[in-house]
Amino acid sequence: QVQLVESGGGLVRAGGSLRVSCAVSGIKFWINAMGWYRQAPGKQRELVAAITGGGSLNYADSVKGRFTISRDNAKKTVYLQMNSLKPEDTAVYYCHFVAGPENYWGQGTQVTVSS
Repeated sequence: QVQLVESGGGLVRAGGSLRVSCAVSGIKFWINAMGWYRQAPGKQRELVAAITGGGSLNYADSVKGRFTISRDNAKKTVYLQMNSLKPEDTAVYYCHFVAGPENYWGQGTQVTVSS
């Protein structure tokens, strides 16, 4: 059974930093890509950052220079370091793994940035 366990997130003031992490277990296929999406109230879920199996990185324009995605292959964990946070970064953040033909989603963790 595949499990994704997210941790981190919380409440921070504008300009502050947070790190969220997501550990996956039970995946049998090779992990092709992993990343983070977010969904703010009343908005569609959007890609924040992604990293492929080969190490290629992709960031949303709105977070470039502020957020950094990284991974620990041995731990099957993906991280998102968020710096210089803004109120518009407030959302539920979801980790996402692509392994073989399957897509897996974390349960979501709330990030709230106060002004």
